[in-house]
Amino acid sequence: MGNHQQIGAELATLPFPLTLSFLPHRKHTQTLAKLAHEHQKGIMLHMPMANTKGLRLGPGALQGGMTQVNFTRTLRTAIQSVPHLQGLNNHMGSQLTQQTLEMNWLMTTLQHYPLYFVDSRTIASTIAAKVAQQHGIPTLSRDVFLDHQISKHHIQLMFERLLSLARKNDYAIAIGHPHPETLAVLKEQLPLLGEKGFAIATINGLWELANPGKKMYANRPAPETQAQFDSLGKAALRFGKDAGNHTQSTANSSLKSASAKHLNAPESQPYPTWEEIIARKSTPRPK
Repeated sequence: MGNHQQIGAELATLPFPLTLSFLPHRKHTQTLAKLAHEHQKGIMLHMPMANTKGLRLGPGALQGGMTQVNFTRTLRTAIQSVPHLQGLNNHMGSQLTQQTLEMNWLMTTLQHYPLYFVDSRTIASTIAAKVAQQHGIPTLSRDVFLDHQISKHHIQLMFERLLSLARKNDYAIAIGHPHPETLAVLKEQLPLLGEKGFAIATINGLWELANPGKKMYANRPAPETQAQFDSLGKAALRFGKDAGNHTQSTANSSLKSASAKHLNAPESQPYPTWEEIIARKSTPRPK
């Protein structure tokens, strides 16, 4: 998200609790993130990271070979570029998410913010989620890519796989992109989830369901204003004058799609409220 105004606005105003992920320093990122927040969407930073194929990443990317000062400054600048931020996931990153040193730098920085991390799992050998857990960062991982092939038929098949995994594992996370084909499938399928026994969750809501009784940011109180958020970590971190390497090419935008939770919801209540979802989660299942 962030490159395309029209389709971004359509996704931001869908009447479902999606989590939308925004690339830093893009033309429409701030406007769309504010619009998405107004429509109760979760907001993530879609952080560009180095990939094994050398594909262009666009401005604000984390590259291999950066110094720690440059890496941290680039990350913090990207974090501050997206309003109403709640978490972060990697854009590409098949190279960087395998690197222990850089992932430790990433999670050390995130410890200064009330932010979660979602591992997009762009490569099977990623260590990003593992390192996030070691640093006490709330973390979840992607289960399905909806639109690895950009055709409506393929996206529908992947959406059914998402539901199948949610039935099996109690929840599943899908990543999709702001393609017209993906938007069309979401518009068709999301209104049908309630009658199929599923509910949609933002990443925050899904984490709370997966971790009952735990505080998401036990040691990191949430800031009350954007200015307070921007100031987080300044007392603990020191930066040099180098501002980071910003590649000026254009990258594809991304959407963090529905987090589907299987609930066996009755047909009379096609879209359960979060209070009802949490109550069901805390009720012991009959043996």
